[in-house]
Amino acid sequence: MTSVDEPARPNGRIRDAARTRAEILDVATQEFARAGYDGARVDEIAARTRTTKRMIYYYFGGKEQLFTAVLERAYGVIRQAEQELDVEHLDPVAAIRRLAEVTFDHHEQHPDFIRLVSIENIHGAEHIAASEELGTIGSPALEVTGRILAAGRKSGLFTADIDAVDLHALISSFCFFRVANRHTFGALFGRDLVAADQREHYRRMLGDMVIAYLTADRTED
Repeated sequence: MTSVDEPARPNGRIRDAARTRAEILDVATQEFARAGYDGARVDEIAARTRTTKRMIYYYFGGKEQLFTAVLERAYGVIRQAEQELDVEHLDPVAAIRRLAEVTFDHHEQHPDFIRLVSIENIHGAEHIAASEELGTIGSPALEVTGRILAAGRKSGLFTADIDAVDLHALISSFCFFRVANRHTFGALFGRDLVAADQREHYRRMLGDMVIAYLTADRTED
């Protein structure tokens, strides 16, 4: 990566580096989510942040590194929410339902995250694969989920042969589809998956589906 010296600051004012980086990331998130990786322009991001392209290169190194930083922060937000989960005092059924609700709420509240993930999948997850931070970030919820599943099986409540990663995929698939496919689903079937008056219906349905799968009677005749 080519080194870029720190640009001179206008009028001699000292900008707060953390605030500047955060502002750039806010706008870059919106721009990448709107236009995709290929369509996003660093010049546009600079114009909307009242800074310069040179300043963005100073902080991030270039467009590719900026997009990686956007992904790292986006995943960091959901990981932070997972770290703040307090469910292990609940019974296994209530705990799993709460885990599903947290994912449901986060995906609904962060549509840009859904678009960024979709864009990164188009690019074969190359930025995530190259990121040291994302390569080790994991999911704090997976360890908690694993313990809850173990407790549920031990008590006889859970019968499904499923691990924490599989359960994460099961929950995320519904939450992701609901936001990512809202418009095509609505055009095809005339139903808005994120309509406010249907929110609790879908939130409850997700929990019901997951619990039904985990607790289904698998006794052979």
